[in-house]
Amino acid sequence: MSDLRLITSDKLSRCTSVRFAMSTRVGGVSPEPLGMNLSFRVGDEPENVVENRKLFFGSLGFTESGSAIPHQCHSNTIQTISRPGEFDACDGLVTQIVGLPLVVTVADCLPVVLFDPKNVVLGLVHAGWRGTAQRIVAKAVLLMVTQCGADAGGMIAYLGPSAGVCCYEVGREVAEVFSLDLVEQRDDRLYLNLKEANCDQLLSTGLSKENIEISPYCTICTPQLFHSYRRDRNKSGRMMAAVGLVNHARG
Repeated sequence: MSDLRLITSDKLSRCTSVRFAMSTRVGGVSPEPLGMNLSFRVGDEPENVVENRKLFFGSLGFTESGSAIPHQCHSNTIQTISRPGEFDACDGLVTQIVGLPLVVTVADCLPVVLFDPKNVVLGLVHAGWRGTAQRIVAKAVLLMVTQCGADAGGMIAYLGPSAGVCCYEVGREVAEVFSLDLVEQRDDRLYLNLKEANCDQLLSTGLSKENIEISPYCTICTPQLFHSYRRDRNKSGRMMAAVGLVNHARG
């Protein structure tokens, strides 16, 4: 486990009541190119995935059996939960339960952590272009405010590694779903700024810009560190982002 490489958040690391990390492709037991693969659905040997998951969850002090994991479907469906387990057909989870980690699986889509340290409300969202077009992050913030008493103005957000505008080429039918300022044209090709699209949604719901942290990493053009379905297709593994409330301390 000494070579396990995790991505963390500067802003979330300053909060004593939450613990977060995202895995990379580095440090697992699976043969290359899978490495630290956390999915059972990519042709990896099940025993490798089990061991990789033990390494990842253990590095955070979490357990897989004690975590909440959605069956992602590129929707804008979010569930407020109070128990561990698997949750059908959703791409976001919200909780106020200490000791209940939330998990999403990614390999180019954007993991978004939402945390209100004052009211102790936690959310985790899987945002691909479809979910982003359906404003899943804005919907998550609204749900946290209306159902859990969160304050959007005091909320911290972390937008993790994902496909970057440097590499995320999309067709015109996808580009036309988004505003012009979120799409870059280079020659006859179009590139979507997925992180900026979600940042705009967060700002529109009342988050302050200084409370939003955006990872500079692009999963597609950083092959030494990240799995990428766009880059490697069927040879790509999957990563996980996990976050949990760990005690009752505020801040």
